[in-house]
Amino acid sequence: MNFDEDEPQSVREERFAVERAEGRAARKAASLDSRGAHLGAAIVTIALVLLSWYGKLVAPGIVGGVFLLWFSAALAWAHADGDHGRHALQRAYNVTFVWGDGF
Repeated sequence: MNFDEDEPQSVREERFAVERAEGRAARKAASLDSRGAHLGAAIVTIALVLLSWYGKLVAPGIVGGVFLLWFSAALAWAHADGDHGRHALQRAYNVTFVWGDGF
């Protein structure tokens, strides 16, 4: 988004709206690779199972709650960005668990 001082406000807002729409269309057209997110979700699931197995009942609730809050915030962000349905869920899932790509 470029800023031109001499540009009228109405023209600037219209140009910004077009740029946002182009960016949104590019994000929707891009394929979502979830391999790293699947690995991250598997790691979280294993950690929750192990915490529960060893009798720690508060820790799984805290860890699960943090990831649920993170996913909810990512889903709200994707929805506010104009995504709906399955694509919004995939984006939120990827944002929440994409750190698994580093393993």
